[in-house]
Amino acid sequence: MSSSVAYLTSWSLTPMTHVAPPRTSGSFAGARRVPTTRGASSSGGGISLNCLVRWRLGRRPSWISGLKATAVVEPVGRGWRSVTSRAVLASDMGAEEEVGHSRCFLRVRNEEELLSCIRKKVEAGKLSSDIAARLKELFYNYRSAVMQSGDSSASEIILSNMAVAFDRILLDVENPFNFSPYHKAVREPFDYYMFGQNYFRPLVDFRTSYIGNLSLFFDMEKKLKQGHNIVLFSNHQTEADPPLIALLLEKTNPYLAEKLVFVAGDRVVTDPLCKPFSMGRNLICVYSKKHMHDVPELIEMKRRANTRSLKEMALLLRGGSQIIWIAPSGGRDRPNPLTGKWHPASFDESSADNMRRLVDHSGVMGHMYPLALLCYEVMPPPPEVEKQIGERRKISFHGIGLSVAPEINFDDIASGCENPEEAKKAFSRALYGSVIEQYNVLESAIYGYQGLNASNSLISLSQPCFLDGSSNFPIAVKSGYLQRRCRLLLVAPATKYITSLAITLLRFLPTTQSAALTSSV
Repeated sequence: MSSSVAYLTSWSLTPMTHVAPPRTSGSFAGARRVPTTRGASSSGGGISLNCLVRWRLGRRPSWISGLKATAVVEPVGRGWRSVTSRAVLASDMGAEEEVGHSRCFLRVRNEEELLSCIRKKVEAGKLSSDIAARLKELFYNYRSAVMQSGDSSASEIILSNMAVAFDRILLDVENPFNFSPYHKAVREPFDYYMFGQNYFRPLVDFRTSYIGNLSLFFDMEKKLKQGHNIVLFSNHQTEADPPLIALLLEKTNPYLAEKLVFVAGDRVVTDPLCKPFSMGRNLICVYSKKHMHDVPELIEMKRRANTRSLKEMALLLRGGSQIIWIAPSGGRDRPNPLTGKWHPASFDESSADNMRRLVDHSGVMGHMYPLALLCYEVMPPPPEVEKQIGERRKISFHGIGLSVAPEINFDDIASGCENPEEAKKAFSRALYGSVIEQYNVLESAIYGYQGLNASNSLISLSQPCFLDGSSNFPIAVKSGYLQRRCRLLLVAPATKYITSLAITLLRFLPTTQSAALTSSV
């Protein structure tokens, strides 16, 4: 989520001070949700902010103007169907929240007008030259990445998504948003969650993306609905980790995707280019160890703020039904400077142990899972940790991977240790070792071009792009079909290929035929 995520020995509230009157997290009074539907094309220029970005092969977008019209963009990617996305609600539905906000970016009809709007904002004193330069760089990088997909509608998707992104960034520059220690995703009057989903979806090559041990995510959902707490101990690769995780889960486990709470560093709630995307996620805001001493005069303030965030975390866990993502490494993974090879950063033992103790002391049943994430290609971090806000962002179109392993029981580990310190180290090693094992499987699937063949006896890979809630296929997956299929995948390479092809074909069969086929397995 951030360039500095989750060091639990130093928690944080991320107090922000701004000259402009602050907006605060939460719903806006009087706001109401209005269902957004697909409309017909219409003459006239501009992009409505009710921007539902939906993708499907071969469709051209319908550009619709008007107060409550919807712009529909069909999906990047070939040979797969998108899950139906929920609309990003119109900013017009909460106009009282954005009084005086310029709509320059939403009226653009091409990229020249988009870039011209940036220049005009600088000339009018609405944007600093530094932020303007970063916006232009972001546009060119995003355009290049989406073009890599080869989608015929890429130009329209780029313009639509960047126009909305620039509009949200400008709004925050004009009227800065304040993040509380525990920030709940802003879903109305503008849906920042779907805004982030729609922005990053064109950057994911779903044809080469994989989920490991999908059945465990269904198990997590059941536990959450029973009131249990879940903690995911994960490596951390990009600022876009939250939306990328959600994109892989949105077809099969949308409840999990939207409920996730991310322990996030202060940089993603202070960088103007990050803040609108952070607003769409549930966050516990912390100062990480890596940036704790950047400004010596602020060390004590950061420690006090971290203590307040710790209390917020404890309150959440006591209430139950929480799923929390944390990166015990305290920051993003980075490549080996000598080999250039990416590898999950080591976990901090104290960070993992502090999170474990929070779960144990909550009074609610808790479960701790090791989770591996491979997505650095989409938006890699700078080679080295930077103190200053405003890093350059390279972007690519690429496959990504997510995997979870069975939960790790601390008591089982501690029973074989002589003292608490040894148990703490053993717990951290167990988590990290599992993350490494899963990461290597994902790496073989994506970068080793093994695909589903990279599955082994502990990690069963599936492809989310072939799982669609509109048919009976995911029901078969939940009931054990995929697990039986994955065991079959281990028989022979030829069988694996045929099975992968069969899964693809099942997706496009009528529901009755698909159900008949899956029930016969």
